[in-house]
Amino acid sequence: MIASLLAAAAVALSPACDLEHPSGKAGCTRAAVDGLKMNALQTMGTHNSYKMAIAPLEMANLRARNPKAADTLDYSHIPLTDQLNDGARELELDFVYDPKGGRFSTPLGRKMAPATTPYDLGPLSKPGMKVLHVPDIDYRSVCPMLVDCFREVRAWSRAHPDHVPILIIFNLKQDQLKVPGAVPLLPFDAAAMDAVDAEIRSVFKPGELITPDQVQGRHKTLREAVMAGAWPTLKQARGKIMLAMDESPDVVAVYRGARRSLEGRMMFVNIDEGSPAAGYITLNEPIKDNARIRAAVKAGLIVRTRADADTWEARKNDTAPRDAAFASGAQYVSTDYMRPDARFGPYQARLPGGGIARQTPAPATP
Repeated sequence: MIASLLAAAAVALSPACDLEHPSGKAGCTRAAVDGLKMNALQTMGTHNSYKMAIAPLEMANLRARNPKAADTLDYSHIPLTDQLNDGARELELDFVYDPKGGRFSTPLGRKMAPATTPYDLGPLSKPGMKVLHVPDIDYRSVCPMLVDCFREVRAWSRAHPDHVPILIIFNLKQDQLKVPGAVPLLPFDAAAMDAVDAEIRSVFKPGELITPDQVQGRHKTLREAVMAGAWPTLKQARGKIMLAMDESPDVVAVYRGARRSLEGRMMFVNIDEGSPAAGYITLNEPIKDNARIRAAVKAGLIVRTRADADTWEARKNDTAPRDAAFASGAQYVSTDYMRPDARFGPYQARLPGGGIARQTPAPATP
């Protein structure tokens, strides 16, 4: 009965209703919005949210050696706080394992272009996870230490307690850069995975995160829970943050260990829809994977997809992937262009109709 009432409320919402700031008009009241489950929303976010521009001389050096790679890396983002103020409700942080500190404090790209733009490498000497894109080459970050990124997001969240749930996804960098002189990356073994969870717990307090255990509740598996509609309502999820590891099956397996689902872990994981640990999935090809995205949303999973990648859509003003991403119903749509890059043209990705979040256009488990 309750599920049917929530489904009816979802149908009644105006397509232009902003779930973060409902207007109060018919079809867009706070009560109707807050009765939705959090997987019924659709909102925007940024890809590689931490990434600063490669310094001009370092970019010129890279472009001379590998023009294609230079093109794909030629984008950047403003500080996390500014992105959140601009409406981003999904962020992406990539990090490397550096338990002793200093492993990444003398980047090769900087050595190859010594007269480069100033950048404070001091934080890279400290122990802890370091947030960077391509070690040695694309290393500049708006928050070099993972815990500092967390602190910034947490501070913004506490100052804006009515925000819809923020998703932060992670890539764990451990593939070696095949460039002579590049620093070797450390693997994310079981100890490293525990260290990631420890850094999360060092910043976020109980009740500030939406965790796999909370969603699973008394269900046997996480997948069983999400298929039964166990996500929190928007009222319960406001002001909270969800974390997800966006990694390959072998890396996910190390994090998951022998658990049936993700018991005791802080992050959801990108995993096949049929897995007992399924609750979140990354499907980054919104045209090719459109039917799969819709099916995953209908089954109760939370999906992240991308509106653009590697600067190509922005350079061509190709809006087809962006439009397919929104139409797919994926709850979190990621972009490098919440604002246009004047060098490339008018391309940008913003939520259709404006606002911060809307009801997903594809049916979700209520």
